Amino acid sequence: MADEIVINKQNFHDRLGQFYSTWKADRRSSSNDSNALFAGASSIVIVSGKAEESSTYQKNNALHFWLLGYEFPATLLVFTLEAVYVVTTAKKAKHLEGLKGGKITLETLVFSKDPESKTKAFEKCLDVIKGAGKKVGTLKDVQATGPFVDEWNKAFGDISKEVETVEIAPALSMAGFAIKDEAELVRSNDPGALPPALTRIVQRSMRTASRACSGLMSDYWVNEMSEVLDQEKKVSHQTLANQLDKKIDDTKFFNKLSKIPNDFDTQQLEWAYGPTVQSGGKFDLTFKAQSNDDNLHSGIIIAGLGFRYKTYCSVVARSYLVDPTKLASSTYKLLLAVHEQVISEMKDGAILKDIYNKAIGTVKAKKPDLEKYFLKNVGCGIGIELADANLKIDSKNTRTVKDGMTFSITTGFKDVPNSENATKKDRTFSLLLTDTIRVAQSQVVLFTKDAPFDMNSVEFFFNDEEEEKPKTKKESKPSRANAIASTNIKGTRLRADRPAQPDEAAEMRRRENQKELAAKKQKEGLDRYAGTTGNQNGEQQKKFKRFESYKRDTQLPSRVKDLVVYVDTKASTVILPIMGRPVPFHINTIKNVSKSDEGEYTHLRFNFVSPGQGVGRKDDQPFEDPNAHFVRSLTVRSKDQDRLSDVNNQINDLRKAAVRREQEKKDMEDVVELEKLVEIRNRRPHRLGDVFIRPAQDGKRVPGEVEIHQNGLRYLSPLRSEHVDVVFSNVKHLFFQPCVGELIVIIHIHLKNPIMIGKRKTRDVQFIREATDIAFDETGNRRRKHRYGDEEEFEAEQEERRRRAELDRMFKGFAEKISDATDRDGEHIGVDVPFRELGFHGVPFRSNVLMAPTTDALVQLTEPPFTVITLDEIEIAHLERIQFGLKNFDLVFVFKDFTRPPGHVNTIPVESLEGVKNWLDSVNIAYTEGPLNLNWATIMKTVNADPHQFFVDGGWSFLNTGSDSEDSEEEEEESAFEMSEEELEDEESSSEDESEFDDDASDDDDVGSEEAEGELSEEGEDWDALEKKAKKEDRDVGHDEPEGKKMKSNGVKRKR
Repeated sequence: MADEIVINKQNFHDRLGQFYSTWKADRRSSSNDSNALFAGASSIVIVSGKAEESSTYQKNNALHFWLLGYEFPATLLVFTLEAVYVVTTAKKAKHLEGLKGGKITLETLVFSKDPESKTKAFEKCLDVIKGAGKKVGTLKDVQATGPFVDEWNKAFGDISKEVETVEIAPALSMAGFAIKDEAELVRSNDPGALPPALTRIVQRSMRTASRACSGLMSDYWVNEMSEVLDQEKKVSHQTLANQLDKKIDDTKFFNKLSKIPNDFDTQQLEWAYGPTVQSGGKFDLTFKAQSNDDNLHSGIIIAGLGFRYKTYCSVVARSYLVDPTKLASSTYKLLLAVHEQVISEMKDGAILKDIYNKAIGTVKAKKPDLEKYFLKNVGCGIGIELADANLKIDSKNTRTVKDGMTFSITTGFKDVPNSENATKKDRTFSLLLTDTIRVAQSQVVLFTKDAPFDMNSVEFFFNDEEEEKPKTKKESKPSRANAIASTNIKGTRLRADRPAQPDEAAEMRRRENQKELAAKKQKEGLDRYAGTTGNQNGEQQKKFKRFESYKRDTQLPSRVKDLVVYVDTKASTVILPIMGRPVPFHINTIKNVSKSDEGEYTHLRFNFVSPGQGVGRKDDQPFEDPNAHFVRSLTVRSKDQDRLSDVNNQINDLRKAAVRREQEKKDMEDVVELEKLVEIRNRRPHRLGDVFIRPAQDGKRVPGEVEIHQNGLRYLSPLRSEHVDVVFSNVKHLFFQPCVGELIVIIHIHLKNPIMIGKRKTRDVQFIREATDIAFDETGNRRRKHRYGDEEEFEAEQEERRRRAELDRMFKGFAEKISDATDRDGEHIGVDVPFRELGFHGVPFRSNVLMAPTTDALVQLTEPPFTVITLDEIEIAHLERIQFGLKNFDLVFVFKDFTRPPGHVNTIPVESLEGVKNWLDSVNIAYTEGPLNLNWATIMKTVNADPHQFFVDGGWSFLNTGSDSEDSEEEEEESAFEMSEEELEDEESSSEDESEFDDDASDDDDVGSEEAEGELSEEGEDWDALEKKAKKEDRDVGHDEPEGKKMKSNGVKRKR
């Protein structure tokens, strides 16, 4: 054996002492009773033969591992109540020398190649056995082989008539291997309890083996099986089992498992069971099952495997239902109930046969016809041995379950007839579930829980669709005339009536509600900011950032020895020679650099960041000590113009790079690390194909598909290897916008925290599809000439409406599936649909778009950049530019987070004013009105300076003072011009006198106008005279007209 083998002395003596304490206690209580645990044995003989490469340990091997940690081939162990005798070779005996000196005497009997030495050792053991008593405990069912075993059997046969052999296997199981207590539950007065150190080693080994089993089953096997079934590959069971077998050496795979300890050693890992893969109606549900060469067949697939880690075993087996029949699904649900029942019944003090009887009773009660197919046992003990038959859970075993025991629970149905499927391979099916557990005082510990076995985890559907589409009744096709009348004549095509004057009662109710909301906001503000102070100037105080170019002198570049201006790009530093020494300046301390030429010299001026520089971006730059002395500028000169020009360009480039890095860092501040997407492996995920994502990915724009996984969505593009993942925990709103009145149908997701799509940060992700196809209107052909009316256009419109309705149904159904999937993630996110009838046009950014309210938000989802304003985050709304004669007004939303800039929707038509007010009031958002645009940056700065004082001074009531004062002024003006009845009568009489005077004046005016007209008619000339006069003037200047162009007078005289 190897020299590096070291046997743990403490473990050896602790376990040996535990075994002897139980043995002696059993002899005191039952003496020579053959029904006792040790069957009255006064000595125990354990012999092991030659070493064999086998994954199954027998009791003799298990005892070696339990006591020594290693297997000693060709070794004889003889236990008496006083001492332990070991017959082995000299090389093995050397490793046992360190174990001597304990409470129980250990004597080694060494034999060599000389036959006499072996004979003497055997004779010594036979004398010890005969001296101890007549009953000798042996392992009758263990088949040890080899020359050493044959020689011992021959020697022991000589005294077989003098002694009686009894079976000692149950004693080894119950007194040695079975109980593995928790460290905190170890009782010093309990002879069967393990010491704490041993307990931790045993439990850690079994737990690690279980996690390796569960990880290989859930993280590797399920993916491999899904890929084979999904792509309809022809792969045999043996090939798949070999692939599982090779993973035992994959250290990287096991290290990636989340619950595997850091000190996990794959060299200590070996197969204890399988791996086995079975399908196609041929099933073996025992630990001796082997994979055959048949191809993997959909239906029922059983996979099982077991690991041994540091000599301790764990097993797991699962049944996977691929496109199952109803009988298979219902049978598995029953098996699931029975399996969970058995695990829950494994409590301290329970009788093994009672556990089995309860399980079979559940089967009888729910499906009596399946009782004959149920397994004859539901598990057995596990530990160093894969299957301890002394702890088999069947209808006859009367042993008691004890705290600390470990079991493999195996439930299943064998060869159940399947009448629903006529194929030969599916005429019968079997189901199997195997888990490794540990019995504890409070509850059962399920070691293999990381390999789920619920229905959602084991059911796979690879046919066309998991859910059948409901059949729709075929509607009778309407006549052409009725169809034209019912489809082309729409109420939406009629001219909308102008909004009527608001109802006075409704207006009063709205005003009262707004007063209550304003008072409520005032009270909430006082309560929220009671006892708090602001940030003094209403702005976020900037912190001083320390910049470090070099930590030590040795990091300076070698060029500094030349005492030149040097730009160190890696350190983002400019090194200047000052007084014969290189002085580094970090690029963040340099404000700008200017170059100028004067004669033969070129000057390079460095302006540094310092306090009191005046107005500018750096004016609010924080400093560690503003009262310190600062270098404001520094100038270097050189005759080498090219050199300084190059330095100037390098510094400017370095400065741009630093500014760009700062901006990128600032942009990425709110991008948080999100949880990883957990893919669905037990079935095909729900998909929506031929959709585009917005914001678009880099490169060519091609449609992809969206998949719904366990905790999020994944968008896959056919041209790119990367994908876009959206986890449900980061989803704030889920919107579905139909293609009514739009060219696209949209599923919009508004996120809590932004994510990166390519190199862009976004809080909104859309999945869209165009609702119309490009159509060509072919006119003027022969077919068109002989066809009158708009039948073709009508048919095209009908087809487009059907296509749009189908798109809406498809996208809405997918959005509802997303909403249902969020329920599994723990937080329900409902599907919100914009209400177009409540919408109004406005300009949230640069373009005029339709703003549509939803249940929880105000959105604009059609044109990027998108707008999503959550209603619960709004503190107050303010309507600006509410003046008589203006055609538009603006809407401002102030958020509850006062550090957030207010949201604006500008240029809203005044026709929508009443609708906007009604909507704001209906969702209980307090609003105010004002005639002018306000400077919200200054207002919010004042609010953030001292929020509590702001609300003490009246809060948002200052926004409403303009409208209130106008109302009061109107009332005052009306009261000032009220007239008494006497004054009114005097005014009426005076007005009557004035009217009589006006009538006379009008008559005089008429007479005067007639006289003036007569005077004009006498003094004016007719057209003929004027025409002759004009001709004479033209003749005088030489512009006489030709004869044919003379104007003809019609004899009509017109007065001037």
